[in-house]
Amino acid sequence: MDSHEYRQFDAVGLAQAIRAGDLSVREVTEAAIERAEAVNPTLNAICHERFGRAQSRTEAGDGPFAGVPFLCKDLAQEEAGEPCTMGSRGLLKQVADVDSAYVARAKAAGLTILGRTTTPELGLKAVTESRLWGPTRNPWDTDRTPGGSSGGSGAAVAAGVVPMAGANDGGGSIRIPAAYNGLFGLKPSRGRLSAGPQNGEYWTGASADLVVSRTVRDSAAMLDVLAGPEPGDPFAIPMPETSWFDALSDAPRPLRIGVFTASPYGTDVAPECIDAVENTARTLEALGHHVEYAQPEIDGQALARCYLGLYFGEISAIIDRAEERFGASDADFELDTRLIGMLGRSLPLPDYVRMRQQWNDFARALGQFFGTRDLYLCPTTGQGPARIGELDTPGALRFAERLMLMLRAGKLVHRSGLVDHMAMDSLARTPFTQLANLTGTPAMSVPTHWTADGLPVGVQLGAAHGQETVLLQLAAQLEQAMPWSHRYEAIGL
Repeated sequence: MDSHEYRQFDAVGLAQAIRAGDLSVREVTEAAIERAEAVNPTLNAICHERFGRAQSRTEAGDGPFAGVPFLCKDLAQEEAGEPCTMGSRGLLKQVADVDSAYVARAKAAGLTILGRTTTPELGLKAVTESRLWGPTRNPWDTDRTPGGSSGGSGAAVAAGVVPMAGANDGGGSIRIPAAYNGLFGLKPSRGRLSAGPQNGEYWTGASADLVVSRTVRDSAAMLDVLAGPEPGDPFAIPMPETSWFDALSDAPRPLRIGVFTASPYGTDVAPECIDAVENTARTLEALGHHVEYAQPEIDGQALARCYLGLYFGEISAIIDRAEERFGASDADFELDTRLIGMLGRSLPLPDYVRMRQQWNDFARALGQFFGTRDLYLCPTTGQGPARIGELDTPGALRFAERLMLMLRAGKLVHRSGLVDHMAMDSLARTPFTQLANLTGTPAMSVPTHWTADGLPVGVQLGAAHGQETVLLQLAAQLEQAMPWSHRYEAIGL
């Protein structure tokens, strides 16, 4: 089996071929490693490989994905005995004691783990360019970013190293790389997958794990594998009567879909992102769905402020833990990360609590929107993928950051109103994804559009809490009406 033949299969197809005896675990694994070794020097998508261990596996074993190659993301998705650096020098010594629920279930499904994929430091950015691992590149245009924070996974799947890879999403980190790499990416509902045993919830419930994949059915089948509670989880949500994979055989009922293309933050939206939504809306109408312009009534500035407040609290806690457990120093963290940590330590606790409580306002407004509509459709991102290094902090601002850190000026920054400017600057290119995180609702990016230059553009569809089935059914319908699997042949790596 050569690398080209290997790339014609999705994960479900590989598993079926292995079960039928048409392919062996060894030849599939060797083809995946061959592809990884061919493209990773260019893409820098895999930061920790364990090819030798994968090659030692010769039997498929049990499970719906037995023998299928897989990559975990190097943020959460901990595997016992393996490093989990989260893209940071400050966490180079972090090695998991036990498998996370995610990894344990992936192994039980029979997946062959080839290694771990790159992420920006602590998953903070919508580009994957850490000081520790360097920049990860987009296989459609290697001068551009694959997005973040699951950028390594997105690049590896688009380039055909694996048919799907681990991803998680605390502010768009599944959906943004899916959009920039021409992939399908679903962020599940809060509580759909367990964060255990190391955590009760990721990012106070804002983050959820799943995969980025080339096909809808791979994500649906992987959701079947990973979903469900573990002992000690804070809560569990009902499972569907029919598996998500089986539900794909049924078309969704006619749906009421609200469409918007304006950024909730008032930032610019690129014409190609608007075109992608409008083209998809016309297709949905042709498929029998009712489409109208409508937007949830959300205070965008408040949403951005609350989202950044989550950053402040989480990052300061991670830095403190790294210093306590691994002896990390400030110098082990990137300058932007250290500034966010300082702002977290200087944010008054009552202000943080009020921000967290305000998540309820967004959830209620979105709930009211879903009272008369089934889904929303909007761009996944506001702009196309930035060029490598384009979003680096300018030198003058880096000097200002160093000065603020030296003066411990966190309280002054909070009082000055600079935080609102920081929120707009950091979220301007990706303003559409954070709503689903703070409300805990499922949302997906579907690759329905390509630019004249051959770059993929995703559209986002979101639903009410627990409604993954309708999203997946609609994604499968779009996959048939606006197919994208043939597009990957254009990647010249």
